[in-house]
Amino acid sequence: MPRPDSASPNDYSRRRHEDREPHTAGLASRLNWLRAGVLGANDGIVSTAGLVVGVAAATTNEAAILTAGAAGLAAGAVSMALGEYVSVSTQRDTERAALYTEGRELAAMPEAELDELAALLEGKGLSAVTARAAAEELTARDPLAAHAEVELGIDPTELANPWLAAVSSAVSFTLGALVPLLMVVSVPDTVRIPVTFVAVLCALAATGSISAWLGRARRGRAVARVVVGGALAMVVTYGVGQLFDTVL
Repeated sequence: MPRPDSASPNDYSRRRHEDREPHTAGLASRLNWLRAGVLGANDGIVSTAGLVVGVAAATTNEAAILTAGAAGLAAGAVSMALGEYVSVSTQRDTERAALYTEGRELAAMPEAELDELAALLEGKGLSAVTARAAAEELTARDPLAAHAEVELGIDPTELANPWLAAVSSAVSFTLGALVPLLMVVSVPDTVRIPVTFVAVLCALAATGSISAWLGRARRGRAVARVVVGGALAMVVTYGVGQLFDTVL
């Protein structure tokens, strides 16, 4: 007979399935990082590509193209970092304020808050008896965490991190911007624009594919969005460069 502590094939299969399932806290953290990182990389690729392609359409002066691209990279990285820091800081402040208010309500009227938690759990599909028992057990363990997760949708241990979002955006923007910047100054003048165009579209397809894989979304749709958007941006800026075709 198998030992009581031995794992059955069904237990192993269940654990494998659970390992593949996205759990709330880990998924929220991953999506927050993913949002900042992918947006930063895509913006770095598209904005810098549009800038250098537009300048390259107006001049073959490599110094002018490199200067414009480097300035765009620096400005874009700082802008993305500041934007993410402000945005995520606001989100974090809002979460902290909601937790503070919930903590005061729990201290002032614990019974009413227990009834509210039971009602919320019942609204999620539990029977009245089960919802009440679950509410009491969760409250006994950690009332603030229970209300934060069920009522507010906040995990107190996974609050948004503005510094992580800012650094992630700045680094990903810089890495993305290096693709068109290095490409446009490393190929001959005669093929500079078409080679940069192809390299940028390939880079965008890669970021779209990676974001879809990490977020478990449909890959084709994610890739199509970023590739079409990037192509449109370069076509527009190339047209502007042709319109103002002058010697810089």
